[in-house]
This record gives sequence, structure tokens and C-alpha cells, in this order.
Amino acid sequence: MSSYRHIVMFKFKDDAPAAKVQGVVEAFKGLPAKLPSVQGFEWGTNVSPEGLDQGFTHIFTLTFASKADMEQRYLHEQAHKDFVGLLGGVLDKVLVVDYVAQ
Repeated sequence: MSSYRHIVMFKFKDDAPAAKVQGVVEAFKGLPAKLPSVQGFEWGTNVSPEGLDQGFTHIFTLTFASKADMEQRYLHEQAHKDFVGLLGGVLDKVLVVDYVAQ
């Protein structure tokens, strides 16, 4: 069975304080330690020279064994809910896409 990838992209508000943005990044980086269903985690900031990012600056890739693991052992867990609660005042847009690795 192939791994299930969960890609999350953030576009922060123009006036979002750098310290709050960094706090969101640190909180996201801490999720794998709290949620063992996360098998892999990567993150970075957009460095594409193409200018097609539509303002999305931060990209996070999480790997799960299956869609069920992501849905049942990540999305509804308290640690994930607490993380989502941090996003309220700083995010302009969020884009989430999932795929099964081929």
C-alpha cells in the first residue's frame, strides 16, 4: 500500500506579526511528536522563481500510512484541534491537498 500525503499551504495575513507566524510554524513542527500517526513531516517556505504561488509562503507535507490514519488519528485528535485554534488571527488563506503516493 502506498503512503498517504497531506499537503498544507499557508498564506499569512500581510500584517501577521513575525513572532506569531514563527509560533504557528513551531506548533506545526511539534505535531508529529504528539501524534504518532504522522510517519513523516517536512516543511519549508516557498522559493519558486515562477511567481505562481498566489501568496502562499509556508508548505507542510505530512505522511500517513493511509487515509484512515490521517482522518481518524490526526484530524480529530485534540493536538490537531489545538493547533488549528492558533491560526485564527494570522491566516489569510489555507490550501490543503491530499494524494496517494505513486
